[in-house]
Amino acid sequence: MRKAFKYRLYPNQTTEKRLSFVLTRCRELYNAALSERKDAYQLHQRSSCLVNPETGVVVAATMVANMRVRYVSYYEQKRDLVEIKQLREDYQQIASHVLQDVLMRLKRAFDNFFRRLARGEHSGFPRFQGRARYDSFMYPDGAGWKLFVEEQGKKIKGTLHLTKIGQIKVTLHRPLEGRIKTVTIKREVDQWFVIFSCEVEASEKLELGYEDVGIDLGVTHLATLSNGEMIEHPRHYRRAQKTLEKRQQALSRQKKGSHRRERAKRRIGKAHRKIARQRRDFHHKHSRQLVDRYQIIVFEDIHIGNLTRRPKPAQDENGKYVPNGAAAKGGLNKSILDAGWGAFVGMCSVKAAWAGRTLIKVNPQFTSQVCSGCGQVRTKDLSERWHTCDCGTELDRDVNAAINILARGKQVLARKEPTSGTA
Repeated sequence: MRKAFKYRLYPNQTTEKRLSFVLTRCRELYNAALSERKDAYQLHQRSSCLVNPETGVVVAATMVANMRVRYVSYYEQKRDLVEIKQLREDYQQIASHVLQDVLMRLKRAFDNFFRRLARGEHSGFPRFQGRARYDSFMYPDGAGWKLFVEEQGKKIKGTLHLTKIGQIKVTLHRPLEGRIKTVTIKREVDQWFVIFSCEVEASEKLELGYEDVGIDLGVTHLATLSNGEMIEHPRHYRRAQKTLEKRQQALSRQKKGSHRRERAKRRIGKAHRKIARQRRDFHHKHSRQLVDRYQIIVFEDIHIGNLTRRPKPAQDENGKYVPNGAAAKGGLNKSILDAGWGAFVGMCSVKAAWAGRTLIKVNPQFTSQVCSGCGQVRTKDLSERWHTCDCGTELDRDVNAAINILARGKQVLARKEPTSGTA
């Protein structure tokens, strides 16, 4: 199995400039390769338009060769790297397999794009990468890097040597396991990290548990368990919103292109980085508690993108726009995204696979409306937080939903139906 180990890098000023140099050149290569693919396809489309539909004869004979230029493959662009290095001497200062991985990254982006199109899903075309979006490069094999480890008492310190970049200090805060397959260098605002993707043997499974749980995700509480327990929503983004507003206001006052504006951008990036780390730490701790305790974990199969979609504009009979509840929906979307449901379920899924637990996802339809006691449908809107039924069942709305989720999960396991989770 694959496992990633992420460590902080401490480059000196010279090495950091080289890291930034390599990252910038990789981004330029990615954008240039994307532009080449787009231009080739557009040229093919223009050439196709010059064919006489009645006779099938090409109007311009010089376009015959261009008709063949429809798709530029990864291997063609890979072969062009030799000429690129001859024209651009700065690319000779970058390891070849790092540049090849940039083209492979673009290939995967196109493969995913066409795969989503074939499935009929909404698919965004691969985009050009700005400085803030392209933040990593990778050594895809065992060449180009060496790791030297030294134990100093309880601390483990290391030195990472990268070809044509230099040596960088790295703090190994936990032991490195398995066989290293790839090495990724990543920049987060003003900090650098190395990520080792290792091939490790599957660890021993946890002892068989005798508790099962259904989990209802929400915004009032991050998660409500079928046994009545609740995991509170920490609202990390909401708590940091005032700080973000002040820093964004300070950014808007700075002159574009100035050093002060760059420093203001870094301050905003640091605030967002702190929020992301707080949320990730919270998810890791509580997903570990759930996996250690329960044998079967059942979630709703929620499509978060659909839930957070903005409402459509509303018009009256005269074509005048009327209120459509966009402000309230925006606040709800912010709370949903702040909760990080997808990341939480993903962490539970990975930990469950390692621990030998069973995690499944069930259809979320009517889990809040159906009575967990008698099965009768009791329609209620979002403002109604207490479930009451004629059969005498009275409990919190989210607890009722979690019980229904667990019941559906057991039905799926009994019928051995294929699910979208880990079984």
